Amino acid sequence: MLIVLKSGTEQAGIDHVVDRLDQLGLKAHISQGQFRTIIGAMGEENETLPDLLTTIDCVERVVPVMKPYKMASRDLQKENSIIDVSGVKVGGGNYALIAGPCAIEIEEDCHATAKAVKAAGANMLRGGAFKPRTSPYSFQGMGEEGLKILRACGDENGLPIVTEVMDPRNVELVAKYADVVQVGARNMQNFVLLSEVGKIRKPVLLKRGSANTVKEWLMSAEYILSEGNHDVILCERGSTGFEPELRYNLDVGAIVAAKRNTHLPVIVDPSHAAGHRDFVIDLALAGLAAGADGFMVEVHNCPERAKCDGPQALTDVLFAQLMDMAKKIIAARQC
Repeated sequence: MLIVLKSGTEQAGIDHVVDRLDQLGLKAHISQGQFRTIIGAMGEENETLPDLLTTIDCVERVVPVMKPYKMASRDLQKENSIIDVSGVKVGGGNYALIAGPCAIEIEEDCHATAKAVKAAGANMLRGGAFKPRTSPYSFQGMGEEGLKILRACGDENGLPIVTEVMDPRNVELVAKYADVVQVGARNMQNFVLLSEVGKIRKPVLLKRGSANTVKEWLMSAEYILSEGNHDVILCERGSTGFEPELRYNLDVGAIVAAKRNTHLPVIVDPSHAAGHRDFVIDLALAGLAAGADGFMVEVHNCPERAKCDGPQALTDVLFAQLMDMAKKIIAARQC
C-alpha cells in the first residue's frame, strides 16, 4: 500500500510512520518529492491496515496497491528508473547497447571482439564465464579465469562488463569482477539466487524465463528489490512458441506490457530468441521500436570458433550494421 503524508510533514512524522509500519511487520520504502512524501509499505496486507494507518496525524490517505510487485510497480514510482552502470546510464531515455561473445573461451578472441564492438558504439561488454548448458558434456565456461579475461577486455576498452551468475555460492565472486550481474532465464525463479543478488550493491540484469508471464518476471524482480538492491534491469529474451525457424519468440508485446507496469528499464536479447544470426538484427530493431531501453547481442570475431552459440553470434561487420540502424531508431524515439 501507499501512504501519502500531508504536505509539510517533518522528519519526526516520517519516522513515526516508519516505526508503526515496522510494528505491523511491514517494510517501508520512502519516496520524498518536493512537496510531499509517499511511503510504500511492503508485506502482507489486510483490510484493517488502512484504517489503522489513517489514524496517524500526518497521514493524508492510504492507497491500496493491488499489484503484488510493489517496489517494481509504477504505483510506487511513476518516473522511469535510471540505472548507473559504472558511468553508463540505462533507462529514462538512456540506452544499454551490450555486445560480446556468448562465452569467454580464447583470450585473443575476447580482446578482438571487445575492441570491435567498442568501435561500433557498444557501451557495455557481455561474456559468460559460467554457462548453463542443456548437456552436462557441453562447454560450461572458464569460471574465474574467464571473469579475469572479461574484466581485462572491458578495462582495456573502457566498457563495463555484464556476466551471468548461476549459483548463490558464486555471487560474491562474480560481483568482484562484474559491473552488472546477470540472472539468466533458467534462474528467473531461483528465489535463493534472487535474494543473494539482492544483497549486493551491483546492478542486476534479470532475464525473463521462456515460459513466464510478465507478472512472474516482475515478481522475481521484487525479490531483488526487497533485499535492498534497487538497480535492476529487465531483459526479454523470448518465450516458448511453435515457429521452428526461431529458437524462441521475441515477445515485443511483453516489452510494452512491462514498461507500462514497471519503472525499471527493459532491454531485449534477440540473439537467444533467434538462435540464428539472420534474425538477430531485425529482432533487435523491433525491440527498440517497441520501446526497449537497449539490447544485448552476441558478437564473435570468428563465430565458427565459438564453443557455444556460434550460429547466433553476429560478426563484427554485422554488428556495425546493427548499430548504424539502431542509432536511427533511438534518435526517432528521442524526438
